[in-house]
Amino acid sequence: MIILPVCAFAAVRSLSLGMTGSDVTDLQNKLIAQGYLAAGNNTGRFGPLTETAVKKFQCAKNIVCSSSTISGYGVVGPKTQAALAGTPTSPSTGGTLTGKSLTGPATGSFEISGWVPDWRAASGTADVLPHLSQLKSVMPFGYSVSSTGHLIDHAKISQEPWSSFIAEAKRQKVRVVPTVMWGDGSATQKILSNSTTRIALEDEIANMVKQNGFDGVDIDFEAKQSQTRDYFSTFLKGLYQRLSGKWVYCTVEARQPLVDRFSPGAVIPADAEDFANDYVAMNKYCDRVEIMAYDQGTIDLRLNLARSAPYAPVADPGWVEDLVTLAAQNISKNKLIIGIPNYGYEYEVTKVDGSFRYDRQWAFNPPYAMQIAQQLGITPHRTSANEIGFIYDPKVLKAMAPAGGNATVIQQNTPASTVVQNLGSQVNTNQPFNYITWSDPTAIADKVALAHQLGVRGVAIFSLGGAEDQAMWNILK
Repeated sequence: MIILPVCAFAAVRSLSLGMTGSDVTDLQNKLIAQGYLAAGNNTGRFGPLTETAVKKFQCAKNIVCSSSTISGYGVVGPKTQAALAGTPTSPSTGGTLTGKSLTGPATGSFEISGWVPDWRAASGTADVLPHLSQLKSVMPFGYSVSSTGHLIDHAKISQEPWSSFIAEAKRQKVRVVPTVMWGDGSATQKILSNSTTRIALEDEIANMVKQNGFDGVDIDFEAKQSQTRDYFSTFLKGLYQRLSGKWVYCTVEARQPLVDRFSPGAVIPADAEDFANDYVAMNKYCDRVEIMAYDQGTIDLRLNLARSAPYAPVADPGWVEDLVTLAAQNISKNKLIIGIPNYGYEYEVTKVDGSFRYDRQWAFNPPYAMQIAQQLGITPHRTSANEIGFIYDPKVLKAMAPAGGNATVIQQNTPASTVVQNLGSQVNTNQPFNYITWSDPTAIADKVALAHQLGVRGVAIFSLGGAEDQAMWNILK
């Protein structure tokens, strides 16, 4: 049952979740034109994606930004309608969702890929082998770069279990594209800004690919400095030329719109768009651009207010959609890959003057969370980000550090401790509690469906280490 505001029966009705009609389509077209809703979502039905877009618009226009203090949040009433009728926001340079046109939908077959971590080589390769036919490519996560600019083979890729795994992948015509992960921003700047060391690294990576008979390479250089941007683009160009006939994958950290990064009315710093990755150059020199659409935590200020607490997700579909929409302004959807997590985080949460303080404890694989839930007799539930999760009293069960087969190692990009406004809490938060949230098969299915809806090339799972929920494989078909 939809309960409409009084003004809904006027000539121009108010619009809210669940409603349908031509006026909903008109609303969606306006939100798309102003960059708050991805193209293709003008379905005529006011669903969750439209509601999220309306809330972002209302926050950005200082109409309303909280469901607990002012009514009408997410409802398109007279004020919101008037604001929508105004002039769209002027285009920006890559950090803002605007009316800028997006690249067209992917025209090839949908691709499913995944990273197999070297720290779980035995279980990861054993887990993936029976499912190779479901994958387009596998990315052994086992190379890095030293501070002097030379490759390090942590995985010992020529040895077992990799050698048999790679041979079977080739037999089944699955691309083998090993990842070179480098997380030292200072060293990256030093090596890539020097033409001699940059060219030497290009040659070394290209030779590694050719000598091992790989199908290409996945470049995952994280924590780069903004001054490294052009040097990195030059590096990608050189590598792309050297690997003619091979695949160049590029894995990049999430870039979110400015409207999500700053509070309404906040002064946006002049260097807010000094990005380390040049999306235009990546579109030229990367055959696939894999967006690390995970580790969201508390970085999206708009969704922090729009969702019910506790809220510090691994990846909210609304957040992921914004990342992809922003990237698709400059990168062909034929190349865009959405990175999907299959792990979770645990936080200690404390209420602080009406807001919540989140202290991240660790990342974990699903068995860790299920063990705690079973011990405490808790049934996990769907969170406001549509992940799976639960809270528990740390006095009843002391916080457990993940260990043994349940541990995972990932790049954690969220702050270790943050205080945010998560209004509209659905839980008793008067006392400190622990919050566990993770990406289960349902959450993974959401992202796969979103990838199809947005028209991108495919998805890639982080990571295929063998400790994930095995029901995930039923989704990846």
